[in-house]
Amino acid sequence: MDKKITNILFCGTGGQGVLTASEIASLAAMYDGFHVKKSEVHGMAQRGGSVESHVRFGENVSSPLMEAGQADFLVPFYKDEHDRLISYLSKDGKDLVDDLEQAHLKCENKKFVNTYMLGRLSKYLNVSEASWLKALEVGFKGRFVEENRKVFLDARNDK
Repeated sequence: MDKKITNILFCGTGGQGVLTASEIASLAAMYDGFHVKKSEVHGMAQRGGSVESHVRFGENVSSPLMEAGQADFLVPFYKDEHDRLISYLSKDGKDLVDDLEQAHLKCENKKFVNTYMLGRLSKYLNVSEASWLKALEVGFKGRFVEENRKVFLDARNDK
C-alpha cells in the first residue's frame, strides 16, 4: 500500500452534493483498504451557504484536516468556492475546475454534476473501479443508483 497520504478538498454550496461526494470518495478509499479521515465545514445557510469537505486517505492518517497548500486535488462544484479555496491546492496538485465546466455541459440534470466530478476524480486515484461503484451504491442509498453509475462511468472514461 502506498504510504503517501492523498488529500482531496471538495467545495461548493449547500445543496450541490459536496457532502455526498466526499462520503462516496471516503467509502471508495476505505473499501480499497485505506485508512480514511473526513471533515466537513458547513456555511450558515442550508442551501446556498459555503460547504467544504476534506478527505484524506493513506496507510495511516492522523488528522482529518489539511492545511493550505496540501490538497492533491481540488474538486469544486461552484466556481466562487473554487476561487476562495485555491490556496489549499499544492504546487503539484490537480485542479478539477475545467472538469466542472465539462460537467455542466454534459449533465442535463444538474443533480448529477457531483457524480460526474467523482468520475473525473476517480481517474487520478489509486482506488479500484469496483470500490467506487460499491461506494456509489451505498452513498446514494438506492436513489438513482443506475443513473449515477452511468454518469460516473461516462465521466471516468471521458478523455
